[in-house]
Amino acid sequence: MSANVYFSKVISPEKVLELYKMLGKELNGRVAIKVHSGEKGNQNFLKPDFWKPIIDHVGGTVTECNTAYDGARNTTEKHLELFKEHGWNIFPVDLLDAEGPDLELDIPDGKMIKKNFVGKNIANYDSMLVLSHFKGHPMGGYGGAIKQLSIGVASSYGKGYIHGVGNPANFWTSDHDSFLESMADAAKSVVDLFKGNIVYVNVMKNMSVDCDCCAKAEDPCIADIGILVSDDPIAIDQACIDLVYACSDPGKPHLIERIESRNGIHTIEAAAELGYGTREYNLIEV
Repeated sequence: MSANVYFSKVISPEKVLELYKMLGKELNGRVAIKVHSGEKGNQNFLKPDFWKPIIDHVGGTVTECNTAYDGARNTTEKHLELFKEHGWNIFPVDLLDAEGPDLELDIPDGKMIKKNFVGKNIANYDSMLVLSHFKGHPMGGYGGAIKQLSIGVASSYGKGYIHGVGNPANFWTSDHDSFLESMADAAKSVVDLFKGNIVYVNVMKNMSVDCDCCAKAEDPCIADIGILVSDDPIAIDQACIDLVYACSDPGKPHLIERIESRNGIHTIEAAAELGYGTREYNLIEV
């Protein structure tokens, strides 16, 4: 069956909330709101004020995890300080892996990895709202919902485990397509944990070829496209990719080159084969 993906060319905090309500899937209980806190120096990440209406509506807790590379987010102390600097402290904040040990999630049908390591605090939540900034990525080709579910939710150790395809020592040297498949595997473990009680928002704004994890990212290379909301992480990412290819912006070849040179679509292919979503979707424009 096709998944519904709600889409608007209007990009505003209010439109995010409107599309969420149109999806008609309320997130119950204690809601973890996964954001990208933005690396120190990054100019493209979506700021707390942009997300405020939907976060206030859902009434959850903003969550993040520490990174596995040098920067301003690789320790709890530095990361919490950057959260304040970037203005996230207007919300309740929970670094899921602030204190160990990690929670180990099984992936019995994983293609490349059979377990995923996430911050233990994730066990305190009943549902999740995944707020993603769609853009390029230096390693994954693109970043969207699947990356937020996998690398984004993984603990610092878990990030290295995914990148290294089960061996953090191979963080930078693992087979590339195997790394992409490991991301798809890890994302499935989070979907399974919440039993699908997740909503995804992808915002196609400030689209650089670089991720929000880059302290010195390239400026956006393509005009803003819009907001998408779905309860299917594969469909929403596929829809974003298709919108990039379909647009007429003269800057799109640069972003497409980044996606294709990293075989970014393979993450979507691998995720679809695992069966926790579909590449077929109905794009419902609002």
